[in-house]
Amino acid sequence: MKKNKPIQRSIKRIIDFLVCLLGSIVLSPFFIVLAILIKLDSKGPVFFKQDRVGKDGRIFKIWKYRTMVENADRVETKHELSEDDPRITKVGKFLRSWTIDEFPQLINVLRGEMSLVGPRPLPEYHVKEYNDFQKKVLSVKPGMISLVDIKGRALVPWDKRFEYDNWYIENWSLFLDAKILFLMPKAILSRKGVYGKD
Repeated sequence: MKKNKPIQRSIKRIIDFLVCLLGSIVLSPFFIVLAILIKLDSKGPVFFKQDRVGKDGRIFKIWKYRTMVENADRVETKHELSEDDPRITKVGKFLRSWTIDEFPQLINVLRGEMSLVGPRPLPEYHVKEYNDFQKKVLSVKPGMISLVDIKGRALVPWDKRFEYDNWYIENWSLFLDAKILFLMPKAILSRKGVYGKD
């Protein structure tokens, strides 16, 4: 089985590219409408870009639709990110609720920085605190969708996230990716764990 892994990973890269290319073309009218709504809703750029850590510790810019007011990091708030966070725009709340803000990461997949399925990439300040067990997630490309998303997203405790991610890495197959992609619509529709327990 292990002998087939290199072949499967090559197939995975081809599938990632073709699915994202086709998806970008088919959904382009929808993306244009979203861009217009974001601009009409609040001042600022359409996209939010942030440094994340990818495979082998490489830093890359992750793409998302902007869901917060411009310069949100400068707006004072007494609470952790929540649905009622005053920094989140009206359109942003809708985008976050249905995970649509993640769609621009199709660009990251096309550029080879991410995969359709894999551990979610985190900012460098988190990665600097990783222990040896947690660092294993850096052995593969990060994904737009992860096993953690299926298991409850922000409701999954921090340590448990890495258990799920490492289990995914150790048991990876094209079938497992297909299963996660199949279950993802249900997870999105449930909106479970978008903002965590609070």
